[in-house]
Amino acid sequence: MPLPVPVPVLPEGIDPAWLPPEAFRPLGARRTRIRGSGPLVETVHGEVSDACRRFGGEVVRDDDGTAAPYDLVLCRTDGPEDLGDEGFACERSAGTTTVTASGPRGLLYGLFHVVRLGEDAFRGERPREVHRPAVALRMLDHWDNVAVHPVMGQVERGYAGGSLFWRDGRARGEPERVRAYGRLLAACGINAVSVNNVNVHATEARLLTDRLGEVADLAAALRPYGVRTHLSVTFAAPVVLGGLATADPLDASVRAWWADAAARVYAAIPDFGGFVVKADSEGQPGPFAYGRSHADGADALAAALAPHGGTVHWRAFVYDHRQDWRDRTTDRARAAYDHFAPLDGEFADNAVLQVKHGPMDFQVREPVSPVLGAMPRTRLAVEVQATQEYTGQQRHVCWLGPMWSEALRFRPGGDAGGCVGEVARGGLVAVSNVGDDPFWTGHPLAQANLYTFGRLAWRPDDDPRRILDEWIGLTFLSAPERLITGLRAVLHGSWRTYEKYTAPLGVGFMVQPGHHYGPSVDGYEYSPWGTYHFADRDGVGVDRSAATGTGYAAQYGKPWAEVYESPGSCPDELLLFFHHVPYEHVLHSGKTVIQHIYDSHFEGVEETEEALRVWEGLADLVAPARHARVAERYAEQLRSAREWRDQVNSYFLRKSGVPDERGRTVY
Repeated sequence: MPLPVPVPVLPEGIDPAWLPPEAFRPLGARRTRIRGSGPLVETVHGEVSDACRRFGGEVVRDDDGTAAPYDLVLCRTDGPEDLGDEGFACERSAGTTTVTASGPRGLLYGLFHVVRLGEDAFRGERPREVHRPAVALRMLDHWDNVAVHPVMGQVERGYAGGSLFWRDGRARGEPERVRAYGRLLAACGINAVSVNNVNVHATEARLLTDRLGEVADLAAALRPYGVRTHLSVTFAAPVVLGGLATADPLDASVRAWWADAAARVYAAIPDFGGFVVKADSEGQPGPFAYGRSHADGADALAAALAPHGGTVHWRAFVYDHRQDWRDRTTDRARAAYDHFAPLDGEFADNAVLQVKHGPMDFQVREPVSPVLGAMPRTRLAVEVQATQEYTGQQRHVCWLGPMWSEALRFRPGGDAGGCVGEVARGGLVAVSNVGDDPFWTGHPLAQANLYTFGRLAWRPDDDPRRILDEWIGLTFLSAPERLITGLRAVLHGSWRTYEKYTAPLGVGFMVQPGHHYGPSVDGYEYSPWGTYHFADRDGVGVDRSAATGTGYAAQYGKPWAEVYESPGSCPDELLLFFHHVPYEHVLHSGKTVIQHIYDSHFEGVEETEEALRVWEGLADLVAPARHARVAERYAEQLRSAREWRDQVNSYFLRKSGVPDERGRTVY
């Protein structure tokens, strides 16, 4: 009989996040029967065995021969209901809780479902419930550099220490911690990881060839928890790695090189997921150099992966990053649609176009990208950012569940069409917020973003507040009501609080160039990367209307093109994204734009002060190290919020000449 896969042992001092050992007590104190075979079933067996060892229960396998009753049965079955590889059913009757699954991943996810239910899984009767992921691929992109980059460091946009995978130019060689990471991901429903930066530097490029063994080792560590490994590759690989004279995707020798490269990868990693590609974007090489389209480029790599069942994720983050700020016809927001919408239907079946949820760059407030409603014949993946590049860099509390939920529930075609979560046939992807910090995410409360992404990726229409409560219940076991109430208080409104003291009404950016932390209202306004607020003495905002502006609003179908076209119908929170208006333009709220700017920035600071007070009052209920880390980050958040308030309000007072009607000091 195969041996159970042992539960990974965390290094001393590493936070267990949402899988503390005590979470398994309801499971481990009972008698469990496991039926089925396969590597992931042995992972399930290992989890149950470890829980029983800790808490006094017993686990038996299918051929045990015992007729005694069981509290829990975990069973792989080929029954009449096809649950797919990842779906499972759960019910309780006659004193037994039963989880059935057609595939091994389903049994693993069913086990973690029982852990989430806790004692409730073993109380009374539970009618049969079927759980299937709405999205097949639920992936994290790690922007990790193998070698420390002179500008971007070990992890590009990484705010939780170094890479889990790489250090000093080579693999860290810590499979237990990587396996523990895979366990955390499986427990919230994530099933894929890309292990290196989409900006592929020279060292990362070689992971595809002579350093493939290091990727295979990572894949082996993640595999016991059903997490498939993906690799970011450079489009120019046939030149920089293969010595060819060209990377033209229609060249026969180039296509042969990619086919050979893919075959070598699958020989080393049979369950490899595929490639992630950033091409013709921010200086990365791509098919434009050869007069080819993005579809030509993606399809060349897709053809190499197709015989092995692999997928190429081709990122749609393509725009002119050498703009003239004086040219108001160039609009970065238009770029993805202009590049990709005409190519709908030209991408291979195993090519996925990976689209940021907004048209710009993970700002605190953006409309949903019009690309997500414009390419019905293309497999699309929606990309969000768990790492808080523009939302406080894990120094600020900013729970992003409500933002993501709004985007996933948005209906590009209005009430008659599907929502974004349904459009995302190619998957949901998040830029990872994890590093080698003992708390995984640097800020302990940022763990909620990672967990929420996994659960929303499984079911995009789920209530993010319910997911947050689930995370609180697992992370802070047996938490008294005062702690639960306090955590909700500091997390529920944190995204909107951050929005209040940073960029108003959808203008975005206003950050320090390069590292993107802290306020600089004109930081990017006169740079080649784009222009974002066009503030002058008369007004503020970017005219993206079809009638008088860049025409971006017309990229949407009905009814949104009409809604966004007019300042009178545009939602307040997006007004300055779509329109340049006078400072005394009256919002739907009844306030003028300038007064909203003043009020929201004062409110944001006040809400941050209150959140800090709430957190300080929870010191007796939270482990000292966790409480101290959060308190230290809150002190920085408050300092930064005050800086944002003072700089933004002062800037707009000088621009507009309109004082705060409430007489407050605007520096």
